Amino acid sequence: MPINSFENYPMTWKPCLSHTKLPLYKALAQLLEEDIQKGNLKPGDMLPPQRELADFLDINLSTVTKAFKLCEQRGLISATVGKGTFIASDVGVSSRLLHPTPVNHLIDLGAIHPTYTQNAYVLSTLQDFLTSKDASSHLEYTSTCGTQKQRMAGLKWLKNLKLSTDTNHILLASGGQNALCAILTSFFEPGDRIGTDPLIYAGFKTLAKMLGIQLVPVPQANDEISPSLLRGFCKKEGLKALYLIPDFHNPTTHTMSLATREAIAKFAKEEDLLLIEDAINSAFVHELLPPIASFAPEQTFYISSTSKSLCPALRISFIACPLRHIRTLELGLYNVNMMISPFTAQIATELIYSSMAEQILKERQSDILERNELANSIFRGYPLLGALDCNFRFLLLPEGWSGKAFEMCAKKAGVQVYCGERFAVGNAPLPAAVRLSIATPKTKEDLYKALIILKSILEQDIDLTLF
Repeated sequence: MPINSFENYPMTWKPCLSHTKLPLYKALAQLLEEDIQKGNLKPGDMLPPQRELADFLDINLSTVTKAFKLCEQRGLISATVGKGTFIASDVGVSSRLLHPTPVNHLIDLGAIHPTYTQNAYVLSTLQDFLTSKDASSHLEYTSTCGTQKQRMAGLKWLKNLKLSTDTNHILLASGGQNALCAILTSFFEPGDRIGTDPLIYAGFKTLAKMLGIQLVPVPQANDEISPSLLRGFCKKEGLKALYLIPDFHNPTTHTMSLATREAIAKFAKEEDLLLIEDAINSAFVHELLPPIASFAPEQTFYISSTSKSLCPALRISFIACPLRHIRTLELGLYNVNMMISPFTAQIATELIYSSMAEQILKERQSDILERNELANSIFRGYPLLGALDCNFRFLLLPEGWSGKAFEMCAKKAGVQVYCGERFAVGNAPLPAAVRLSIATPKTKEDLYKALIILKSILEQDIDLTLF
């Protein structure tokens, strides 16, 4: 029997826990998920304190704690020490950004694709390689994480990104997502906590959720992680690592300052904190800063994928790995992949050793510049974040809009964009914004049409109470 009377007590959530065959903690977690789906609980809603809820339901505190832990692992709620437990900001929106089948009736500014005209260079390299005398050897079983020549290509690739290392530190994976998967499965367990920016690459979110790893938004200053608050926050939240995208952060487009990179590296070395540095966009940056890995190589897993920069079909990434962790990660990649595709790894290697990779990047950068100039001319006067060499933009919306509402309106008008809610971690405050992938439309004419449609939505008198 409850200790207190709750008849007239204002609780934010009063679930009815009865007639269930499930363990009580699972039944409570199921009720919370159902109330989210029904709209009874909304993003940002605060849940009752655990002791209060346990008293209301007349169950043990440990049962509520176990239920909340399960919901947190599922990404439904977010708990902040000293503040309470809240419904996560991203419930009700999909974090999956690639459609399983093409959506031909929409102009796609959602998923980030490279421009495809440069694939002609890849085909040319492929045709030359197929007629070479050692082509057949790359159709056989080979090294788990790349041959010596392929690792040397990785060395050359990373040097262009201002990271100097040696082949003993380099492993190859089947793309950036595959590298992240191998790192998380090799070094983390369900319930481990990783610090991130409040908005982060959605693919990392879905991967962490699948593995039961909790992501925690780290306090910010000047649109990036605050080094001065990092020490106390990491200790309070029990963080095991940080996940970072210093160059053209996805989705905000922000580039981390040199001072913050150095400060994070210094802190990681002092506290033996793992860093996962995702350099997915670094190849496009004209004025590239040194990566965090260059200041803390033995703390940092540095990942550079060729999918966005050279060709999506190659699915090859280079990992600069701390030497003390190289064998563990190599085993992790073996368990996940058995081996990378030696064929695609060799095509990437041929592109890097020839002038083709440089030419592909040069043309892509030129195309991105032209597309960004077009976007700037259309959205003049609107807060459209992102540099001219960034392959996507982040549009801050006028007061009254939510990113989710704008995405729905845009889709109805024939344009796919992705709202900020898709990238949200925990219950951190969300900007009303959408990400625009300006390189994705196949032609500049399609891009122009899509941007005009989006601008017209902002200029219409839309009843936002409907969303």
